[in-house]
Amino acid sequence: MAKSKLIVSDPETGKATMLELTPDQFRVFNGLKLCSDLDGASLGLEGKIRLTGGSDSAGFPMRSDVHGGVKKYVLLSRGVGLREKYDGLKKRKMVRGNTITEDIYQINAVFVKSKKTEKEPKIESKKSVSKTVKKTTNS
Repeated sequence: MAKSKLIVSDPETGKATMLELTPDQFRVFNGLKLCSDLDGASLGLEGKIRLTGGSDSAGFPMRSDVHGGVKKYVLLSRGVGLREKYDGLKKRKMVRGNTITEDIYQINAVFVKSKKTEKEPKIESKKSVSKTVKKTTNS
């Protein structure tokens, strides 16, 4: 098996880094679907990463709407795997499914921003809501 690549992008800085995965590291991804969250500690990364795409060694892209780890022809009108020359174009193209298998060569991911603190409603807004409720019940 050829060495696989993991490309992780950071939306805050706009930079992407490439990591070459050993077969042991690749086993962590085997069987996962696109849009899955994964802890980056097993890969030496801080935080969580979300899988966003990938391609196999022949260059066929992964699509999230094709289920399984299959390679099949799909009728496309827009999106991943199709370059539109004009509006209304539909083409049958070969794409990969949304599950990562051993045939996948490149995996694309993005850092996920964790929700550290949730904003609580202010006390003033609670008082104003209770006043309006009292006014409507008295009238």
